[in-house]
Amino acid sequence: MDIIKDSMLPAGLQIAAQLNAKPVDEMHVMRKLVIDGSNTSGFQRTAIVAQGGMLKTPKADVRSPLLALEEESAGIIDNTGQQATYRLDRLGIPLIEITTDPDIKDGEHLLEVATRIGMVLRATGKVARGLGTIRQDVNISTEKGARVEIKGCQDLKMLPQIVEYEVMRQDALVGILDELKKRFRGKWNVSSEPTDISSIFAKTQCQMISKGMQTGQSVFGLLLANHAGLLGTELQPNRRYGSELSDYAKSAGVKGIIHSDEDMDKYRISSQELAAIRKAIGAVQGDAFVLVVAPAAQAVAALESVIVRAGMQSVPKETRKALPNGTSSYMRPLPGRARMYPETDIMPIRITDAMVKQASSMESLEDKEAKLGRLLNPEFAKKMLKSRNLMLFEKLVESGAEPMAVAITLENTLVSLKRDGFEIRGLQGVLEDVFSLFSKGAFLKSAIPDILKAVSKGESVAEASKSHSIIKGPELEKIARAHGYDIKSIMSEYRTRIDPQDVNLILRKKR
Repeated sequence: MDIIKDSMLPAGLQIAAQLNAKPVDEMHVMRKLVIDGSNTSGFQRTAIVAQGGMLKTPKADVRSPLLALEEESAGIIDNTGQQATYRLDRLGIPLIEITTDPDIKDGEHLLEVATRIGMVLRATGKVARGLGTIRQDVNISTEKGARVEIKGCQDLKMLPQIVEYEVMRQDALVGILDELKKRFRGKWNVSSEPTDISSIFAKTQCQMISKGMQTGQSVFGLLLANHAGLLGTELQPNRRYGSELSDYAKSAGVKGIIHSDEDMDKYRISSQELAAIRKAIGAVQGDAFVLVVAPAAQAVAALESVIVRAGMQSVPKETRKALPNGTSSYMRPLPGRARMYPETDIMPIRITDAMVKQASSMESLEDKEAKLGRLLNPEFAKKMLKSRNLMLFEKLVESGAEPMAVAITLENTLVSLKRDGFEIRGLQGVLEDVFSLFSKGAFLKSAIPDILKAVSKGESVAEASKSHSIIKGPELEKIARAHGYDIKSIMSEYRTRIDPQDVNLILRKKR
């Protein structure tokens, strides 16, 4: 309880103040039932901190009804259907969950809202950095479709695409449902049962099937009456209605399905085998079929899941997983609220006026914007506010480093070096040393990229800075004479070691 009160709760109250949300008088911790194995206790703790928030964006204000504290679950490594493997290194890490009402207008507005929330979180200086540390679960619904939750939307830039593809998917599913109603003249019932058709493939040329049968697996087929041509209907790029059925089958642990709308030549399934399949399961013209290769019990379970999905009379409410290209795949049915019950091991926590006052007095996003505006030019102030390097920037500037030099290094120099293959270990310590020496006049700003490049190759900051020490006085005059007092020639050779102002001073003296 002390961890919650002393660490997690102040951060939650600080964010609540940024959203103009009203803290609850007393925080009650709840248990949320989790049955997939991602929580070793079988439940996940969560607690409401504040309610009734509002996020202001240029396009429209967005209500935020709930801000809660939550503990992170374990990350899944592998799931065979029979067994799931999780990594426990993130289990129990404190999370802050912010919900929004359905006030978001479109995909671009979603991007705007998510970006603003991320900036509010990062402005606290208490959230982790990097891809995946702030995750968006996007709820999308269409007029004739259903509410679908897409989890794991990590890349903000993909949010508009995710929305567009989900709307496309639901619209296509509505079209399939309308077509099925016409074909069945009303509601339909997928009443067929999985049929063992392994004997058809005793001498098959299909390697996938033959390898499976050699290891003791079976081939089961399922009739889908009046579904011919529908399984190949594209719902999203490279995902068809057959992909939806395959996702449900995979919940039983199979690798996937083969369906009749696919090109059978790529599987090397012969026309004689196709005719035998259709005869064995009772398929006639206009019917489709699905095949699964797996141990018998697993194959039956997979096809029973296909029956459930194919028999749905409307677009299903689902939890889906975001895929890298903006499409999504089925994970599980959308959970209800009945899985919540009170935590019996943690007493309620009173949220006092003093706690709220302290949180409200902390630096806000607007304060941070104003501060960056004073330290940097408009371009870099805007860039740094959104940057994952913001906390490091603030630490370096607080230690006395020149703000613009730090911003350019973090946002431009390091990106360029990484693109060229130069990685720097212990970056914060390296930059602290670099800017400490720079503030003492050990080298010029233009030398920073070369010093960092040398450090990435194994040199220390002190060693690298010595080879880039500033040239002044008699040595500079000697170089100027050798170059005929041509400033272009001088700077082209000694750009990172000679200050142009020092050269100009020598030229003025010569004149």
